[in-house]
Amino acid sequence: MPLDFMTALDIAASGLSAQRINLNVISMNLANINTTRTPEGGPYRRKEVIFRAAPIKWPFDNLMRSELESQVKGVKVNRIVEDNTPFRRVYDPGNPDADKDGYVLYPNINVVEEMANMLTSLRSYEANLSTISSIKTMLSQALQIAR
Repeated sequence: MPLDFMTALDIAASGLSAQRINLNVISMNLANINTTRTPEGGPYRRKEVIFRAAPIKWPFDNLMRSELESQVKGVKVNRIVEDNTPFRRVYDPGNPDADKDGYVLYPNINVVEEMANMLTSLRSYEANLSTISSIKTMLSQALQIAR
């Protein structure tokens, strides 16, 4: 099944978009690592992005595209979910959010895990950018040959 340049661009662009959302969620988690009180009540709960394969939207329809559509997939964000792991319980009796025993519930965020997720997401983002750059170079060279 040969892929044309535009299809490859669409696949890489879907990856860029999904990883941008993932990076935003990871950044939000890191920014709220010490948030013990949210408008909903209680500490901030870590969020996680769930991806899914999604058909590429073709710029035009024809029989061949319809046949390929079921086979060629990009990536989309399916949903953003809250992580239900327990909150961190820290003894801090001076904190205004401390319970009667002096413990405060902090978000269920592990900095090391978030940084590893961020690096993975950044590498994926960079790989998609590299793919787009390569496609642009190939398109440019194809146009040079056509002249």
